[in-house]
Amino acid sequence: METVNCLIIGGGPAGYTAAIYASRADLSPVVYEGIQPGGQLTTTTDIENYPGFENGISGQGLMDTMKAQAVRLGADIRTGAITEADLSKRPFKLVIDGEKEVYAQTLIIATGATAKYLGLPSEIKYRGLGVSACATCDGFFYRKKTVAVVGGGDTACEEATYLAGLCKKVYMIVRRDVLRASEAMQERVRNTENIEILWNCNTQEVLGDEYGVTGARLLRKDGEVFDIAVDGFFLAIGHHPNSELFNKWVAVDKEGYIVTDGKTSKTNVEGVFAAGDVQDPLYRQAITAAASGCRAALDAEKFLKMQ
Repeated sequence: METVNCLIIGGGPAGYTAAIYASRADLSPVVYEGIQPGGQLTTTTDIENYPGFENGISGQGLMDTMKAQAVRLGADIRTGAITEADLSKRPFKLVIDGEKEVYAQTLIIATGATAKYLGLPSEIKYRGLGVSACATCDGFFYRKKTVAVVGGGDTACEEATYLAGLCKKVYMIVRRDVLRASEAMQERVRNTENIEILWNCNTQEVLGDEYGVTGARLLRKDGEVFDIAVDGFFLAIGHHPNSELFNKWVAVDKEGYIVTDGKTSKTNVEGVFAAGDVQDPLYRQAITAAASGCRAALDAEKFLKMQ
């Protein structure tokens, strides 16, 4: 049986930053990276908005750098995914890949959130080559170009209006004849001249070539099939927080995001902390995830000192 002071689940910006801070606090953290080491950023090409990189950096490059820093400071970073958890008492019991048991005095959940996609093969093919689920992350690369946003809720309206400030034209692909967004967000869309809403439309296929996305093939409710020319294709149909394994014990909101106490990373279970997109339905940025990883490590350190 292995017992560790601080177990961190997740290998994205939140998990790696938590590992850096926990290492410096002599907590001897152990990190299990999960099924996607580096998290969602590894599917992003260039990152222009992470501080400290004047000329930008690739998503994979940023994650490799964070990981290397955590390892240099003493973090034990391992491959493997948590498949079972028992948070009913300390030390908490976690099972890795259905086999190995690890017990943790403190636990930092940094499992992230997964963007919802349409499930099209072409969407997967062009992911990172024009298909994106984050306008704030990737919108800069489509300045003065034409893009499409899929969705009709608040997130889609917000992404569309953000992109409209950068792009020549923004299509909103909406499967119904109304928007589900709040009236305020709908008003913003209606008042933005370069946004065109394509009502009653579903995406059949993302079109592209060897260089990336060139358009989308749409099916209207009346049976009409037509193509639009776009340089970028943004999904704004929601995110799914990766919290299922723990929501038997930790409190989650109606969408599954882990609820934390005020500005801290504390969950309702003493000794269990949450960081990154798994507890952040609002910002979902690498920099905010890293900051919450810092908070989680500091909270875990304080908790252990008080035991």
